[in-house]
Amino acid sequence: MSATTSFGTGRGLTGVDCGLRLRSNLWGSEALRNRWGILAVLFLVRLTMGFQFQSVAAVAPLLGRDFGVGLADIGILIGLYFTPGVVLALPGGAIGQRFGDKATVLGALLLMLIGGVAMALSTSWSGQIAGRLIAGAGGVLLNVQMTKMVADWFAGHEIATAMAIFVNSWPAGIAVALLTLPSIGTAYGVGAVHLAVVALIGLATALLAAAYRPPPNSVITAATSARLDRNTVIAVIIAGLIWGLFNVGIAAIFSFGPSMLVEHGWSVTAAGSAISIVLWLTVISVPVGGFLADRTKRPEFILVAGCILFAALMILLSRSGAVIAVVIALGLACGLPAGPILGLPARVLQPGNRAVGMGLFFTVYYAAMMLGPAAGGACAKWAGTAGAALDFGAAMILACPLILWGFNRTPAAVPKAA
Repeated sequence: MSATTSFGTGRGLTGVDCGLRLRSNLWGSEALRNRWGILAVLFLVRLTMGFQFQSVAAVAPLLGRDFGVGLADIGILIGLYFTPGVVLALPGGAIGQRFGDKATVLGALLLMLIGGVAMALSTSWSGQIAGRLIAGAGGVLLNVQMTKMVADWFAGHEIATAMAIFVNSWPAGIAVALLTLPSIGTAYGVGAVHLAVVALIGLATALLAAAYRPPPNSVITAATSARLDRNTVIAVIIAGLIWGLFNVGIAAIFSFGPSMLVEHGWSVTAAGSAISIVLWLTVISVPVGGFLADRTKRPEFILVAGCILFAALMILLSRSGAVIAVVIALGLACGLPAGPILGLPARVLQPGNRAVGMGLFFTVYYAAMMLGPAAGGACAKWAGTAGAALDFGAAMILACPLILWGFNRTPAAVPKAA
């Protein structure tokens, strides 16, 4: 008897293949029950990235006092967390492909720990910069690889909802930092703030090591090609551009919204508090957008409608007297497209090339985030008002549906005939 069994398809299936497929079916049914628990683990681990990012801004006055620096220097220190992304996002995907998801994320957390310890122990500003860059490098690797891990677990199963919940870990981490770190810094100093960050990252490292496991199809897909063909590269670049421009629009609100309100007679404190409402409401609007996308089976409609509403409210913000009402509406609208946008790469990437593909996706995102705010600031300077930067952000948001039209016409995104 032949060592292979044919089922009339002209292709042989070995006993090993049968065993792998049987294991995949058994594990797959269990995965459908447990993937939300895995998402909870990934959410809590990624929360530490937002927590560490906000650790500088949360205690900015204390940093200025202890190191004798101004707001411009602190602003640079804040932005340095993203700087490694331009050069590390793409190789970060390849690193994940080479060493595996879990090992790569554990290595990223180790870099975040090292950077946090360096900032806690350093008494010089150059030491703060070095620690911030090391921590940011870890944050880049973590962000790229964990987004790929969510896609691995949820591709074909509520991907927009899962991505929306996952991306909310960033504002959740920022919110936790704002609630806890200022009081720690006031009572015990800036060094204690960084040690608190290190402690939380340490707990997240232990949680990931103990609780995360790969999806059941990883055994079968481990040998698939990691190469990206030309059509897939184009589609991923377009998807990354959509995500980057969308975030440039959101960044315009937090970067220039307070200044715009101050121009209209608000105090600095009141302006900052009003704009922060947007951040808090995204905790609601982001998962709602993902849920609606999956429930209606029309993620692109949610993406387009959400972007149009978001942009219209941004334009209205600098021209309306009902600021709080517009800000609340902004918070409820701006998060709706996030899940559907993050689901775009999963349409064109396969498990074997997903790590490299997500690295390319985030390279484009980080490049957009590096250039976009500067362009918005240039618009504000040219027009003589911060409202021009908000209009620029609205233009970037409106560009997203147009670019989506191009994404849908790439060969990689066109559905294949059965």
